[in-house]
Amino acid sequence: MVTTVKNRRFEDEDSGLGVRHLQVFLLFFALTVAYALRVNLSVAVVAMTDAASVNPNFPEYDWSEKTKSLLLSSFFWGYVVTQVPAGALARKYGGKVMILTGLSICSVLNVLTPLCARIGGWQLVCALRVIEGLCQGVVFPSTHTILSHWAPPRERATLGTCAYSGNQFGTIIMLATSGVIAASPIGWPSIFYISGGIGCVWSVVYFFFGAGSPAECKSISAEEKKLIEMSQASEVSSAQELPKEQLPTPWLSFFTSPAFLVLIVAHSVHNWGFWTLLTEIPSYMKNVLGKDIKSNALLSSLPYVCMFVMSFVFSTISAQLNNRNCITTVTSRKLFNSIGLWIPMITLICLGYVDTDQSELAVVLLCFTVGMNGATYLGYNMNHIDLSPNFAGILMGITNGVANIMSIIAPLIVGFIVTNEHDPEQWRVVFFIAAGFYLVGNTLYVIFGKANVQPWNDPPAKPRRNSTPQVESQH
Repeated sequence: MVTTVKNRRFEDEDSGLGVRHLQVFLLFFALTVAYALRVNLSVAVVAMTDAASVNPNFPEYDWSEKTKSLLLSSFFWGYVVTQVPAGALARKYGGKVMILTGLSICSVLNVLTPLCARIGGWQLVCALRVIEGLCQGVVFPSTHTILSHWAPPRERATLGTCAYSGNQFGTIIMLATSGVIAASPIGWPSIFYISGGIGCVWSVVYFFFGAGSPAECKSISAEEKKLIEMSQASEVSSAQELPKEQLPTPWLSFFTSPAFLVLIVAHSVHNWGFWTLLTEIPSYMKNVLGKDIKSNALLSSLPYVCMFVMSFVFSTISAQLNNRNCITTVTSRKLFNSIGLWIPMITLICLGYVDTDQSELAVVLLCFTVGMNGATYLGYNMNHIDLSPNFAGILMGITNGVANIMSIIAPLIVGFIVTNEHDPEQWRVVFFIAAGFYLVGNTLYVIFGKANVQPWNDPPAKPRRNSTPQVESQH
C-alpha cells in the first residue's frame, strides 16, 4: 500500500507533456491512416460503379449490389485471420515492428487498387482487400500492446481515447473528401493514391520517431521513464519472476473467464452496429435519402465527426468523476459502455421509422447514433488492459478477431435483406437487427463485466497484493 501511495504522488507531480504523449500522437495518426485505407472503398465504390454521373473520364464498372457488399466485406476476411497471431507477435517482437510493417505494406497495396480494378476486375480488387486486411490485422493488438507499455494507469483511458479517436478522424477525412476527389479532375483513382501515399509518409515518420516501450526509447527522460515504471508497478504481482514478454500465455484461463467472455460479446455487438452503418451509410444516403455523391460524402462523415467530438466529451466527464473519487473502474466501464450502446439502440429503432422525405431527421439520428458510440472508448475498448496489462495485446487480438467476424457478416446480411435499395422498410430491418445486438450485448456486459486485474495476468496464478476494488484512476 505504501508503494501505491508513492506512485500516485509521483504521478500527480507530473502534469506536462512527455514522450508518452508523442507516442500516443503517432498512434493517433497510425489509426487515422488505418481507417482511411479501410473505409475509402465505401465511398469510392459509388463512383466506380456510377462514373458517368460523377466523372465520365474514368473507368466505370458494372458491379451489382451483392458484388459491392462482397467487396466491402472482403477486407475483413484477412483482417480476422491475423488478429490473435498479431497479439502474440507484438509481445515477442514489439508493437512498433508489427504496426509499422502492417501499415506500410497496406499503404503500398492501396496505391495499386485502381490498377488491379482495371486489369483484374472486382475479383482482383477483392483479393487485394483480403491482403490489406491481413496487414491491418496487426494494428489493434499492436496498439494495445504499445499502450500497455506507455500509459500509466491514471492516464490509461485518456491516452487510449486520444489514440483510438484516430479511427474516427481517418473515417471523417476519408468520407468527407472522397466524394469531392471522385468528382474532381483527378477522379476516383486518386482516392486510393492519396490515402496510400499518406500512409507511406506516416511509415517513414514512425520508423524514426516511434517506440514500442519506454525501454526502447532513447529520447525519454529518466524522470518520465521512472514515472511510467513506478505507476505500473502496482499492477504487477510481487510474485512475478519473469519479464512480461516471457510469461507463458494462459489461453485456457482467457476462455474460462466470464469477464473476458462478456468483453468479447460487447466488442462483437459494437462492431455489428458500427460496421453496418459505416459500410452502408453511403448507399443509404444515395438510394433512400436521394443525396448526390458530393453531398453524400460530406453527410456520411458527419456521424463520425460527432463520434470524434463526443469521445473527448465523455473522456472529460469520466475525468471529472474520477477526480471527485465518486466512481470505481468497473462502474465507469459499464456506465460509458451503456451510454455507447443502449442510447444508439433507441435511436436506431427511431431511424427505422423515418420517412424518405425526412432526410434531415435521418441525418440527425445517424449522427446521434454514431456519436454516442464514442462512449465505448471508455467502456469495453480499454477493458483489456484493465483485466490483464501483461496480455492486453493478445486479448485485443482475440476480441477484435471475433468481433470482426461480425464485420464480415453485417454487410453480407445487408446485401441479403436489402434487395430493393430504395425500400426504407428493408433498411428498417437492418437497423432493428443492430439495435437487438446492442440490447443483448450490453446487458451481458453490465451483469458479468469486471475491471480489476485478473489472477491469470501473472501465470501461474498467485495471490495478488491489490485485491480490493480501486477507484477509477485512468485519467
